[in-house]
Amino acid sequence: MKREVDLGAADSLVPGQRKLAFIDGRSVVVFNVEGSLHAVENSCPHNGASLASGRLEGNLITCPAHGLRFDLRTGCMPGAGGLCLSVLPVRTVDGKLMVEVEQA
Repeated sequence: MKREVDLGAADSLVPGQRKLAFIDGRSVVVFNVEGSLHAVENSCPHNGASLASGRLEGNLITCPAHGLRFDLRTGCMPGAGGLCLSVLPVRTVDGKLMVEVEQA
């Protein structure tokens, strides 16, 4: 079962910014890339490192631990095969930033 979680005012996350949140014991990062919102679990699938402080270039986030890059639109590494992040649906509803998570 899924539910949406309110992460605050959508306009508080302007293009180029990111927001770290904790939902049901999980760490989630929401990125605003040129007006498009993307949410991923804050854990690199390679070794569990936090992605919150990773370098962002366009839609690509670089894991600060080992340099792996992931496309925030798909959650996957560019190219065929490779690892993928857990991507969460995110949207703006009535001025609020809403992230959809699986019910624990």
